[in-house]
Amino acid sequence: MPLTGKNLPAFRRSLLHWYDQNRRDLPWRRSRDPYRIWLSEIMLQQTRVAAVLDHYRIFLERFPNVQSLAAASEDAVLAAWSGLGYYRRARMLHQCARELAQKHAGRFPQRAEDLQNLPGIGRYTAAAVASIAFAEPIAVVDGNVERVVQRFLGGHRTTPQIWQHAQALLARSRPGDFNQAMMELGATVCVPGEPRCLVCPIRRWCVTQPSRQAGSRPITRGRRSSPSGKTPPSIRPAKKNIWCLLNQRNGRIRLVQRRKKASLMPGMWELPQSSEPPRRLPPAAQWRTFRHSITVTDYTVHVLRNAALINAALAARSKWIAIDRIAQIPITGLTRKILKASGII
Repeated sequence: MPLTGKNLPAFRRSLLHWYDQNRRDLPWRRSRDPYRIWLSEIMLQQTRVAAVLDHYRIFLERFPNVQSLAAASEDAVLAAWSGLGYYRRARMLHQCARELAQKHAGRFPQRAEDLQNLPGIGRYTAAAVASIAFAEPIAVVDGNVERVVQRFLGGHRTTPQIWQHAQALLARSRPGDFNQAMMELGATVCVPGEPRCLVCPIRRWCVTQPSRQAGSRPITRGRRSSPSGKTPPSIRPAKKNIWCLLNQRNGRIRLVQRRKKASLMPGMWELPQSSEPPRRLPPAAQWRTFRHSITVTDYTVHVLRNAALINAALAARSKWIAIDRIAQIPITGLTRKILKASGII
């Protein structure tokens, strides 16, 4: 049954009823506080929900509102963010909080158009915060919503067309819930690969659902959209080996700070590392091997315990950091992974 203006209200009711009965119980859905909603949206960019949950809770314990986040140092913010990756998000989050505190008395603008003037807030995030926190009748489009709309309407539509269709479908009486329902549908039912059409609450109006029942392959985007709405090209990850030195003594760990102008994770602290193994390595020094991915590179990480530093340059740049201070400094996700595995933190 094609969707028309006549049955559009029934479509909206069906989707919202399904969302009310089936939505995941996520902490940011228990609040209409724009700060908490904004924080969750920034954390969820390019990051799985499961990976965000603990970080979200811990971050709110340290910075419960805009004012506390704005007053914090960048190092403290990065330390709380450590492990989530894509650290530019944390820096922009901090910059945005400072602008809100200085220019808006710590209050979020209520319209998406005004929210987009803040650092680090694009069209999607602005629409999400405005619709969920302030009930502005404006649609959101992320990778999940784009997939739902493409399949639901059939054919291929450009990103501007997807935004237009999402706006036309929006339930203006409950814009925040409707937007979250569309995202939830894409995340749990209208998934990539093999969508769960038989349990879809809007399948009766879906153009492509009958063809799937007949056994044809589902229409998918093939690649996940980025937060900007653009679909990134498929890139085969590079594979590299690195050696990390885990040196510990007298309640301290030897760490190196990345240069402030580094292109990746500037200013973050990490274990001394090298792309070449140290010479004359004692067999007892080899501790564990980890797999770790950063952007488009898959690393095999060889961790050495209490081995000599690989070169004089690393020795000059490294410092002994007290273990009880590690929670207050920004460490890389790989360093956090290794220190957790070793029982140090």
